[in-house]
Amino acid sequence: MTKRFLHMAGYATITLLTILSLIPFAWMLISSTHTTPELFQRPLPHSLGSNFWENFARIQRNYNFLRTIINSLLIATIYTIFSTILSALAGYGLAKFKFKGKGLVLGSIFVTMMIPVQVLLIPLFKMMATFGWIDSYQAVILPFVVSGFGIFLMRQAFLKFPNELIEAARIDGARELRTFYRVVLPVAKPQLVVLIVYTFITQWSAFIWPLLMLNSPDKYTIPLALNNMVGLSRIDYSGLMLGSLLATAPILILFAIFQKQFIAGLLGGAIKG
Repeated sequence: MTKRFLHMAGYATITLLTILSLIPFAWMLISSTHTTPELFQRPLPHSLGSNFWENFARIQRNYNFLRTIINSLLIATIYTIFSTILSALAGYGLAKFKFKGKGLVLGSIFVTMMIPVQVLLIPLFKMMATFGWIDSYQAVILPFVVSGFGIFLMRQAFLKFPNELIEAARIDGARELRTFYRVVLPVAKPQLVVLIVYTFITQWSAFIWPLLMLNSPDKYTIPLALNNMVGLSRIDYSGLMLGSLLATAPILILFAIFQKQFIAGLLGGAIKG
């Protein structure tokens, strides 16, 4: 009886926490369909309104929001592809190859994970200015494309892979990249999905570095466009809520698609220690 009560209490707690976590998203959806004055009425709106398309037309007209969505998708996708490839290759090399200075390289990667990003902003800004890359997409993507976290995650995924299988593939005549792609990488698919989702979300929501690099409104990403909606004397709350809803939707869709692999990757990393 006590065990059953504890299970029921646990499920009730989880259900309550789930409802509480969904309240901000529900309010964001409701707010995006009302005008800004309606959001300050009492009682607060509790159902969908009829101004969704009017709000969308306004933020599209004032901030070219579709363009910012395309910019964010382009930057986040390119960044995720290159960062994932580099992290997987570096993690594989550190896990399965022996070379002089391997411990030093691994230690240096750990050190970079401890350095606050704010410390790097000024030297990186000067570097991008020297290259003439200010107000360009490559300035947003390249400086942080090598991820210490990603390398460490993939290294941990490859450590437990049997060396005998790699040697067997080499004996059969498979080249190193083919062995990596055909034999080793499929085993680390859950961790790879974790890295892809994490990397995409990190770049999708990045604000400080794109703010420093991008000057042209037609190159803005979604966080920069949302920031522009907050004026000194007036804030377009309904447009801000709609923009936030559109910014959140791709992340929720991405997680919904890869949910099983994402959880498996997290649990796999936890088990491997």
